Amino acid sequence: MKIKKGHNITLEYEGKLETGEIFDSSSHGNHSHPLTFKVGENQVIAGFEKAAIGMGLNQEKEFTINPEEAYGEYKEELKQKIPRDNIPKEQKLEKGMVLILRDPNGRQIPVKITDLDEESITLDLNHPLAGKKLIFKIKITDIN
Repeated sequence: MKIKKGHNITLEYEGKLETGEIFDSSSHGNHSHPLTFKVGENQVIAGFEKAAIGMGLNQEKEFTINPEEAYGEYKEELKQKIPRDNIPKEQKLEKGMVLILRDPNGRQIPVKITDLDEESITLDLNHPLAGKKLIFKIKITDIN
């Protein structure tokens, strides 16, 4: 059976950057956490789903996803400077730290502190993988 829209699939994966740095994997030491999703439901990035379509059970594949089919291009305008007073005083802040903010719909958004001083904090609202090519190795372990 070949994967098509509407199938629920499970796969093992490893994602790395062009530098070779692994940013995510379904294997963690002695533990495996395969990814399961329904094809066509936008549950994973577009390029990942497209690569899986047409594959068969136990098939393996390596592919590269360009930013536009992953987390988008990096956008300078998504860096925002906010007053230091907007963050609770007891919150210890450091450059490079990631904070979790909520949008008006209640969704959690990770933001990275790129600069800070006594009066303000500069936050980067880009996804950490924005602007990057992603290289994945996958193996299909279940199709239904």
